[in-house]
Amino acid sequence: MLPILLALFAAPETLPDTNPLTLTGDIAEQLVAGVDRFLLKQMDRAAVERGKRWGRLDADHTANRQKLAQILGVRDTRGPAATPELIASLDRPALVGKGNNYDIFAIRWKAFADVTGEGLLLMPRRKTPTAHVIALPDADVTPEQLCGLVPGVKPEMQYARRLAESGCRVVVPTLIPRRYAARNGRAKMTDREFIYRSAFELGRHLIGYELQKVFAIVDWMSKDKETKIGVIGWGEGGLLSLYAGAIDQRIKVVGVSGHFGPRERMWEHPIDRNVFGLLEDFGDAELLQMCFPRDVVLDDTPGPTITLPSEGGAPATLRPHNPDELEKWYATALQPFAPLCREFPIRRKTMAEALVPFFFSVSTGGDLTPAADVPEAVVKDFDSEARRKRQFDELDRHNQQTLAESPYVRREFMKKLDTSSVEKYERSVEWYRNYFANEVIGRFDLKPLPFNPRSKLFRETDKFTIYQVVLDVFDDVIAYGLLILPKDIKPGEKRPVVVCQHGLEGRPEDCIDEKKGYDAYKAFATKLAERGFIVFAPQNLYIGRDKFRTLQRKSNPIKKTLFSVIVPQHQQITDWLKTLPNVDGERIAFYGLSYGGKTAMRVPPLVKNYCLSICSADFNEWVFKNASSRAPFSYIWTLEYEIFEWDLGSTFNYAEMAALIAPRPFMVERGHFDGVGLDEYVGFEFAKVRHLYQARLGIGDRAEIEWFVGPHTINGKGSYDFLHKHLKWAKR
Repeated sequence: MLPILLALFAAPETLPDTNPLTLTGDIAEQLVAGVDRFLLKQMDRAAVERGKRWGRLDADHTANRQKLAQILGVRDTRGPAATPELIASLDRPALVGKGNNYDIFAIRWKAFADVTGEGLLLMPRRKTPTAHVIALPDADVTPEQLCGLVPGVKPEMQYARRLAESGCRVVVPTLIPRRYAARNGRAKMTDREFIYRSAFELGRHLIGYELQKVFAIVDWMSKDKETKIGVIGWGEGGLLSLYAGAIDQRIKVVGVSGHFGPRERMWEHPIDRNVFGLLEDFGDAELLQMCFPRDVVLDDTPGPTITLPSEGGAPATLRPHNPDELEKWYATALQPFAPLCREFPIRRKTMAEALVPFFFSVSTGGDLTPAADVPEAVVKDFDSEARRKRQFDELDRHNQQTLAESPYVRREFMKKLDTSSVEKYERSVEWYRNYFANEVIGRFDLKPLPFNPRSKLFRETDKFTIYQVVLDVFDDVIAYGLLILPKDIKPGEKRPVVVCQHGLEGRPEDCIDEKKGYDAYKAFATKLAERGFIVFAPQNLYIGRDKFRTLQRKSNPIKKTLFSVIVPQHQQITDWLKTLPNVDGERIAFYGLSYGGKTAMRVPPLVKNYCLSICSADFNEWVFKNASSRAPFSYIWTLEYEIFEWDLGSTFNYAEMAALIAPRPFMVERGHFDGVGLDEYVGFEFAKVRHLYQARLGIGDRAEIEWFVGPHTINGKGSYDFLHKHLKWAKR
């Protein structure tokens, strides 16, 4: 008889006013795959919109140049133009090689701050050079190889010495190579990615650093007002040449080899090429337009082929463009330049062919002479490894100096906050929330779809019922999670909701079950449901390892991040929750662990439906954790290559993100033995939050931190009290 009675009163298979959920298989995997499709479409959309915005060839690109320099991290002030110095010692002369009518010297020059450039100077023996040229190699090509002093580059690609043989004064800078190694015995990555990680968090970029070294040479060369300056490069050098020509109008001739083409698959390339917001305004065709009416020479020489595995660093594939696809792209990309191309054809098939018009355009006289013999090496060996280490260490030190300065930069950035009253604060903080949404997180200008809720009974106990719920957000984008409804809700009763967010590689199911052994979640979703709260446990995007990490790679070029999707997902979830008959829409709280704690810092500032936020096992001196190359718990050493967010160092550390949550209640859970950081750093950052809430706004009871003896886990004591207090729900 009892089974029959239970069946009669069993929960329905679907929630009222929802359709049956018919999705089968792994819904989390389908959610990630849908966002992947969505982002690829958005990248194509960005290319179309970019094409509509760009105007005439003779347009004034001043603002474009400033914006491009900003997103490439060209921010540090260079000093006065200085003549490069020769590098010599008692046992090694500065003269390292002799060629046909030119000499080769090892040089160093001041670039910016304490950072120098190093490389080779090819100096014609004639009194006056016919041109000044910066010849940029690929990242894995040394200046000595490009000059023919050591093997490694085919003679027809030794463009540095060919130009010197014809009377040009040529500087060949050293680039940071793609040397691949384990960092601190942990994640394996290239030298370029290692420098990129810290720099990106601080609003700098390896590309910007190397451009600054180029521009410092241009500063010196520009002292000669009569002689033209040209920049030419292959591979990574071609990339830098195109950027340099687009930004600096003192460069009169630009040569790009092994690089020019469509950029919509730049998410596959080495991550040190990742530029936040690049494709919102700048594809290669737009960069080319910024170089005109100066002379530009392109050639079809294939670029380098690179494959990087997923061993902690970002996996990457760089290969030459498919010729047929490239030809179709050229037809579109070069179409606006057709009149100019007839007067000065900008495209050549090979570097050897391209060198002729490049030299003709930059030189004040003479012709490109036939190739001479390779130069004679004066020194017996070239210690390129010592030079690599010097250049690498200088950029790392500069990143760390910028990190040390960043708190003062953020303080200046936040000075427009008015803390004279809570009311004035709420008005003044809106500008910062909008900046955070548009410039840090990234916001899609898309209207969300109707909810179209689908549900399915997941589990039923004597205390609560759990439903799977799926909502539409955008085309190809869904929100998914588990809704937990206590069984003692009375008809017409309105209850508070707690949204319980899982961490890295987690699922909503992880939040509802106790597990044997160490369980970071401690079933906090169902524990809260037992206390009478309605609970929703969403599925966030950070699951599937490289499958989700590449979503960040696809997002960044169009000025978006993972949270550009997660925020509207949570907006849709909370908007839908407010429609439920037993939900009090004014009492919806957020509580997240680990990566869910990261969500607690980024989503509630922008989803105002959340009336409070609890960050568990994540709160930190976040910029330091991301950018420090000294701290053992830094992300510099780990596999989370997607974790770095553009320019947080100048804008929002965790104290500043908490300021975006204020004046709503905010809490931190911190285990003393949680390896994500150290107590002193957590305490240092939270002290700033406490100062804002208590000393400035007079609402100290709304900001709390609970310290407990434990690891990376939910504690579920002070946080539960915090929820009861601020959601006005009596304990049971």
